[in-house]
Amino acid sequence: MEKSLQKIQDFYEKQGYKGSKLRNILLKDKSFKNLVNERRARLTKAFPLSKDERSKYVMSVDRDFDILKKVKLLEKLNLNQQEQFITKFIRTQLEYDWRRWVIKELDKILKKYKIKS
Repeated sequence: MEKSLQKIQDFYEKQGYKGSKLRNILLKDKSFKNLVNERRARLTKAFPLSKDERSKYVMSVDRDFDILKKVKLLEKLNLNQQEQFITKFIRTQLEYDWRRWVIKELDKILKKYKIKS
């Protein structure tokens, strides 16, 4: 059976890894690294990434590149506040530890309404 990035990640998540610990263990996994490097090499030919983007975002599937490309196009426009928030949120979904940002935003809203979590 051919390994996929998702199957490898699922394996480690079932072992209890999450967040930065999950990212670190995945970066040490040779099969995962090889698959990511193969995909990244193929995909970055069509859509180059900055050094910061390469280190910050997973970018493991074609759709990730499509999402980032569209976000970059939108960020060049004069977006309203809600659209800016949505594009920022979408960028976070490409990160290894996307949940951290979501929790931070949820905590802000809870604090605004004086709700303890």
